Amino acid sequence: MRILCLTHNYPRRDGDLAGVFIERLMAALVRRGHRVDVVTPADAGQGGTEARAGLTIHRFRYAPAAWETLAHTGTAASALRSPAGFAAFGALVAAQARAGARIARTAGADLVHAHWWIPAGLAAPVDAPLVVTVHGTDAAMLRRSRLARRLARPVFARARVVTAVSRELAGWVQNATGRPIDAAHVHPMPVDAARWPWTTGGGGAVVVARLSAQKRIDLAIETTAFLASCGHDLPLTIVGDGPERPALEGLAARLGVTPFVRFTGAVPPDEVVRILGRADVMLFPAQGEGFGLAAAEALMLGVPVVACWDGGGLLDVVPEKGAGRLTLPSAEALSDATLDLLQDSDRLALARLVGESWRARLAPDHVAELCESWYHEALGA
Repeated sequence: MRILCLTHNYPRRDGDLAGVFIERLMAALVRRGHRVDVVTPADAGQGGTEARAGLTIHRFRYAPAAWETLAHTGTAASALRSPAGFAAFGALVAAQARAGARIARTAGADLVHAHWWIPAGLAAPVDAPLVVTVHGTDAAMLRRSRLARRLARPVFARARVVTAVSRELAGWVQNATGRPIDAAHVHPMPVDAARWPWTTGGGGAVVVARLSAQKRIDLAIETTAFLASCGHDLPLTIVGDGPERPALEGLAARLGVTPFVRFTGAVPPDEVVRILGRADVMLFPAQGEGFGLAAAEALMLGVPVVACWDGGGLLDVVPEKGAGRLTLPSAEALSDATLDLLQDSDRLALARLVGESWRARLAPDHVAELCESWYHEALGA
């Protein structure tokens, strides 16, 4: 099968995390005998064609090099909030549409797989069967923007298959566009965790997240303070960076728990695995998550997880008992759930069982096999 993959988020070099899960999926499809061409934006003038992981990547130019900053960094959605950003984003969509149509013709693509309905879905060639996968930020746009809903409806109507990485996102798409996504089309992207170690514990609690308001890291810090006030000194390691970091550091100081809270900033994936490999529990108090990949990764390392009932896609990942706890979004409730979990002598063994299931479910070759079934469905529709 000849597959054309359209995405605005893809690794730019070895070790780059941008869209690495898409590269894993496409490389697994190549191993299964398919031909894959990826069409993705250039980054700061770095365009052209290259062979990587057994497939061909076409990086198209869409603006002067200094303006090519919309892709691969997670800032595309925020760019739409300004007139200049909106114009630049329009240029990206138009350039991807031209490049996609050209490469679909020359490569003889059997179908197009667009990752994120915007910009890739908007840019998809109209004369090829279309599969669209919704990842999170694109679904969130549908909830808050009337214009996004108007733009999205024709894309979802045209797509022969629409998939989402969680049930939560599937619901957002259906509510906004009327396009249902059934359980057979809900599956997360791949994670290669086969060689990860299992946690040995002893490192306390860990948060892995972008430090933004939606992640509610303040609740994790308040939980640490509440536990300390009750005589339970549980160190907290916060992995990640973002705009809320200064406020969070100030909160830890005001609550008197600075000695218990460590901010690592952004670290490489191997370091995240190392930190989680010593963790006793992950705190994941975020609200309205599209999926909650960090929680799945924690379980794949045998780390139990505490999350909140309003966590959205996290409810697909975190069990209510055994390897996890679900609770109300308050420091007191999170503290009770954390203590309950830590007092369970079977927690690590149960988390490992759940983690083994997630490792199998998210293995790249397994996800590629599932993806093949979506492609055959699209071609037979």
